[in-house]
Amino acid sequence: MDPSFSPSLYFGSCTGCRKAVYGEGRACRAMGHLFHDTCFTCCICSEKLTGKPFYTVSGRIYCVKDFMYPGVHPSSEVCNSCGVLLMDMVLQARGKSYHPSCFCCVVCRQSLEGQQFTVDAESRVYCVSDYHKVKAPLCAACREPILPTEGSQGSIRVVSFDRNYHPECYRGEVNLT
Repeated sequence: MDPSFSPSLYFGSCTGCRKAVYGEGRACRAMGHLFHDTCFTCCICSEKLTGKPFYTVSGRIYCVKDFMYPGVHPSSEVCNSCGVLLMDMVLQARGKSYHPSCFCCVVCRQSLEGQQFTVDAESRVYCVSDYHKVKAPLCAACREPILPTEGSQGSIRVVSFDRNYHPECYRGEVNLT
């Protein structure tokens, strides 16, 4: 026992190491238990957690950083995009779970929460506007993409001999004789 501490400053036994806790300012209370400051640490990285936010699962104590990564927490609910544990809001799309900020267009990176979206053959997610820009067929005459008119969901095109045209670019002639 440290001679500078008197038995009158005995606070109890540390839940972590089971040794006596003496002296003011050398311990903390968490979850209704007494810990030495040096014993109240993250079970993964050993970061001291006195005065810091922490999580506890099945009696194990975690710092925020370690608790948020998959494999630590017993839940397998992780974001399909970033792989980080889903703790608050969860967006369900395409049968998968995402952080709302992670479910975004692969082109413009804007969140698609509450927005219409589409998916290409490789399962990449696009806002409708960028999908049309990236995946739209090119006009064989002007070489510009054939996009929907503003306010429209679909585009109009002329297909002739396996080539795509804007209606205004198509100059084909029909010979009925």
